[in-house]
Amino acid sequence: MKRFQIKIFSILLIAIIITSTSNVFSKELILKSAQTPSSQIYKEINQQIDLIIRLLMRISRVPSISACIIRNNTMIWSQGYGFYNLEHKKSATSNTLYNIASISKTVTATALMQLYEQHLFDLDDDINKYLPFSVNHPKYPDKNITFRMLLSHQSGFAEDPEEFYIYFPPDKCPIPLYPWIETYLSPEGNNYTSKIWSDDAPGETFHYANIGFALIGYLVETITGKQFYQYCQDNIFTPLKMYNTSYLLSSVNRSNLAIPYRFFIYKYIPYGHYCYIGYPCGSIHTSVTELSHFIIAHMNQGVYDGYQLLNATTIQLMHTIQYPKSDYGLGWVIWDNRKNEHFYGHPGGDFGVATSVVVRTSDNTSIMYFTNGEPSRFIQVRAWAFFEKILFSLSQYHK
Repeated sequence: MKRFQIKIFSILLIAIIITSTSNVFSKELILKSAQTPSSQIYKEINQQIDLIIRLLMRISRVPSISACIIRNNTMIWSQGYGFYNLEHKKSATSNTLYNIASISKTVTATALMQLYEQHLFDLDDDINKYLPFSVNHPKYPDKNITFRMLLSHQSGFAEDPEEFYIYFPPDKCPIPLYPWIETYLSPEGNNYTSKIWSDDAPGETFHYANIGFALIGYLVETITGKQFYQYCQDNIFTPLKMYNTSYLLSSVNRSNLAIPYRFFIYKYIPYGHYCYIGYPCGSIHTSVTELSHFIIAHMNQGVYDGYQLLNATTIQLMHTIQYPKSDYGLGWVIWDNRKNEHFYGHPGGDFGVATSVVVRTSDNTSIMYFTNGEPSRFIQVRAWAFFEKILFSLSQYHK
């Protein structure tokens, strides 16, 4: 028991040091910046970032991390730390690929909103007009489920039951969305469970539900006649010069893909690579460098390097809360902090995966990080909250 208490005290002490350090060195660097050559300031900043990140990695038990800072539509800093493949001691860089989990929902939502801009549906249309089978809440069969509801987690789907999470090895991927999605959503289907539905009517209450975004992916297929992953490749990844990005394991260079790990009894245990059927809800494999192109488009009124991903009005709509008592727009989490600063972004988590992207609108700055570990304890989660604040505070010192 005594050893356990010492360990907890040590972890808390490190966390306090990290938060204190972030405040102190920021003030010191402001004072020094007036009298020290800029190259020296940047060197000191990078040294202190390195120290903090390595401490956070130890606290959180993640073997590697890739992170970046975006400001005024340019990636101004990026770095990789640790090993994304422990067996072969492969060092992470800003070009290392990771499974980004639920950050993928922002891309899935963007794909659907491209079709919205083409007037192929209205956000408040009944989705059943665009499906070859019916999807109805069994307790509210006369209440339509709309595109807006799906995109905002207000469809009446419950938080996903265990039956949704069926994982497969790489040689089984990709698995087509249809006919599985019908068998999962139709009461007559052999994968159906009543647990997919909440007690609330569609449009009434927020329930974070992955199946809703899997269904969005399938709606893209029914409207366009293309497989969802191919639509995204043709209309999002390739035009944004995200050439090494894909929802599919079969389409990425697995030698550069971070292996997901869990930490158990003082060692890292690899999960290996995996996929699942409802992939549009969260399985993009990309790097911080490549995803920065997509984030810049959202920060820059829909434009990246001359490509108009979405119109500015659609971008604004996606970054706007759609329902009262919710913090979700159309595929994006939206919030204000105690300083009344406005943010949008999305976290991601899966087996051996923890990721985050956050955009602060007041100064058009974004921070992003991907890891191949799974911090789950309170102190570990708090450590990464500190990390986000540190990156934002340091963004002003980089060119």
